Amino acid sequence: MKLFPIESGNFKLDGGAMFGVVPKSLWSRTNPADNNNMIDMAARCLLIENGDRLTLIDTGMGEKQSEKFFGYYFRWGDHTLEGSLKKHGFHPDDITDVFMTHLHFDHCGGSVQWNKDRTGYEPAFKNATFWSNARHWDWAVNPNRREKASFLKENILPMEESGQLKFVKDPTSDYSDADELDFGIFFADGHTEKQMLPHIEYKGKIIVFVADLLPTAGHLPLPYVMGYDTRPLLTLPEKEKFLNAAADNEYYLFLEHDAHNEIITVKHTEKGVRLDQTFTFDELFN
Repeated sequence: MKLFPIESGNFKLDGGAMFGVVPKSLWSRTNPADNNNMIDMAARCLLIENGDRLTLIDTGMGEKQSEKFFGYYFRWGDHTLEGSLKKHGFHPDDITDVFMTHLHFDHCGGSVQWNKDRTGYEPAFKNATFWSNARHWDWAVNPNRREKASFLKENILPMEESGQLKFVKDPTSDYSDADELDFGIFFADGHTEKQMLPHIEYKGKIIVFVADLLPTAGHLPLPYVMGYDTRPLLTLPEKEKFLNAAADNEYYLFLEHDAHNEIITVKHTEKGVRLDQTFTFDELFN
């Protein structure tokens, strides 16, 4: 097995929204804001090469939305999903599986693209199976008003219409082995219904793709919960349980949205679980 970090593009989001009720005087110590109160964000995906199987975890925003849409997110840098795949010697047609932690636009937008004549949409990975779970899929295609702007039909329905969509088995607890894939999954419901966090065994370490349960290293304190979470009082115990397990078991946390920290470890302290070490992917594995 080999892992490759895939940078699909950086953007910015409102710092207050990213930290909910936490005052700016606190969160700005770790995530400084610009003059518009925006903080740096990444859309860092992960590619797993295991034999003939190439599994891509999340796909970023994609490129098909309008200039007006992207104008809200202040994209910066020169990373693209296809360019990052090419850097590691891969093409979108090589991907056999696309695993989506959840279906918010910044996690699955790159899964679908315009067709050749821009009259409709098609999967961006024509040879891939797209993986979600039944409960989250239903949540996304019948969105509540709070999340409706994050679940864009053009990002979601073409995967089903193409016949390339499959669901992992329904979880019987908050953690299960994905028999269909090469990793286990931790399920979390605070951010959105049945978000999925892959746990990957790699070179003697457990790598956890933490998605939106822990957007950045600055979100480690338990009350630092995003304003975007649909059920923040559920995020708190989920986050506490997960971070305690991460400290106990020495997990390496792969940060999808932290533009400046790729991988971190955590430790127990008198104030709770806090940051231990930070790594680049190359430092840790190359």
